[in-house]
Amino acid sequence: MEIIFNFLRKIAPIFLAHGVVGIIAFCVRLYMQGGKFRKQTDETGKVAIVTGGNTGLGKETVLELAKRGATVYMACRNKEKGERARKEIVQKTGNSNVFSKECDLSSLDSIRKFVEDFKKEQRELHILINNAGVFWEPRGLTKEGFETHLGVNHIGHFLLTNLLIDVLERSAPSRVVVVASKAHERGHIHVEDINSSEDYDEGVAYCQSKLANILFARELAKRLEGTGVTVNAVNPGLAATEIARNMVFFQTKFAQYVVETILRPLLWSMMKSARNGAQTTLYAALDPDLENVSGQYFSDCQLASLAPAALDDQMAKWLWAQSEKWAEIAL
Repeated sequence: MEIIFNFLRKIAPIFLAHGVVGIIAFCVRLYMQGGKFRKQTDETGKVAIVTGGNTGLGKETVLELAKRGATVYMACRNKEKGERARKEIVQKTGNSNVFSKECDLSSLDSIRKFVEDFKKEQRELHILINNAGVFWEPRGLTKEGFETHLGVNHIGHFLLTNLLIDVLERSAPSRVVVVASKAHERGHIHVEDINSSEDYDEGVAYCQSKLANILFARELAKRLEGTGVTVNAVNPGLAATEIARNMVFFQTKFAQYVVETILRPLLWSMMKSARNGAQTTLYAALDPDLENVSGQYFSDCQLASLAPAALDDQMAKWLWAQSEKWAEIAL
């Protein structure tokens, strides 16, 4: 009995320490979940498109829109994954007006085909959420030869949005939500090598694409002023999704082991759930108080400040002109 008592006395501080750490981690996680969109809205009769709607933040966004009665089109790169997610969302919400359509943002032809098919089925579009994206990818090129981050995160959404502007204007009041990132603060538009042809760094390319998202959103908001179409950018925060799955670091079995056994538990307290990561997107898309608010940037369901580079109107105009050439469109 004395042996057991001594053993318990020795390990008690360890359990106590772990308990304290656990409580602290839990409290930190609660705090890090950020603001939430709590208003109850009825979106019956509204038509929405969400890119990347089959996983992560996009899937949570589609799920909530469907719960509120909207007709939702999931624009997904992978047809099979999109269909599986669609069936799951329909089952959970009881809303059969959820559709999964193939749309590969790394292919301008695929984007045009998606829009062409959408317009055959719908005459209205009230909410466009540019959510899909790639994160810290190894260097790669889209089908048209654009660096992957630039091509998917910016150019693909630039083309998609512009091809849908006529429907958005016809459906006004309508909204465009661009999912950006706090990473835009470290972004720089490399005018002389925007396609990262001479020098490539995954982080630099990603941050450039997120800065491009905000410059695009602000410029589009100005161009659509007075049309009833609003455009806002959002920062979802650091959320537990699959977006980092293609990082070079995660490609080895050892790295995957480290992530699962060490990093994931450590980061658990610092990351939002996917559901909470989608809250600011839903706020920008649905809050009645934002019906006439455009050209802004939100984080944790409130107005947030932008880095100076994101406020450069001349750069926004330059990027727009270049993007028109890349996407082969002209308004």
